[in-house]
Amino acid sequence: MQRRTERLLGCDNLAKLQKTKVLIFGVGGVGSWCAEALVRSGIRHITIVDSDRVCVTNCNRQLMATSKTIGQVKVEALRSRLLDINPNANITALQKIYNADNAASFNMEEYDFIIDAIDSLAEKTDLIMRATSLPDHITFISSMGAALRSDPFMIRKAEFWKVQGDPLARAIRKKFRHQNIKPARKFLCVYSEEKPKDNLGQDHSCGTSDCICNNTKWNSSKAQINGSLCHITSIFGMSIAGIVVNTVIGE
Repeated sequence: MQRRTERLLGCDNLAKLQKTKVLIFGVGGVGSWCAEALVRSGIRHITIVDSDRVCVTNCNRQLMATSKTIGQVKVEALRSRLLDINPNANITALQKIYNADNAASFNMEEYDFIIDAIDSLAEKTDLIMRATSLPDHITFISSMGAALRSDPFMIRKAEFWKVQGDPLARAIRKKFRHQNIKPARKFLCVYSEEKPKDNLGQDHSCGTSDCICNNTKWNSSKAQINGSLCHITSIFGMSIAGIVVNTVIGE
């Protein structure tokens, strides 16, 4: 299945990709597309971490979210999809939420790449600090805010301290300065220079269905729920996968 990858990159680089181990925290709008791109690029060893179930409101942007997977555990639905692509892949699905208390349980030192696609500020900053403290051969890549954007041509990559125009990166840097801490080493981020838009819809007037994944109603007015679009979140995920592939092959 990797003949075209091999023709472009060569046998040796394909072998490197197949041996690479990747850990992805968060498999929502960004992480799910990243995982798919990695598997299609030849990477066989991937661990995906997410605590949620597929909700109807995920169907606009998350790879494994369809009318048939609503209510399923996200990591299990995604694992099934990835194994359909490559049955020989080693996909570990962990229905967990990353936090400071369970961070050690993920054995991050066993991976070549750690991908941060977490939304929560507290968990994201903790992961950044821990992952950048690992040995230098372990590459850490972080996704900044993909919500509230619509222009795909404003998506960029940059070292964390050079990210411009992203409120999430700004909030993380502020948190670091307030706590008088900083990451142990530099790391790349995928982000957008586009100014975040405002949420316009505040109710279900456009026909949005209730979320049935946990028997509670989806509340579109919650502060933590922001509008987002598939063509943005997928480009974030694909871009991160591209960084992984190019790092492995030395480009």
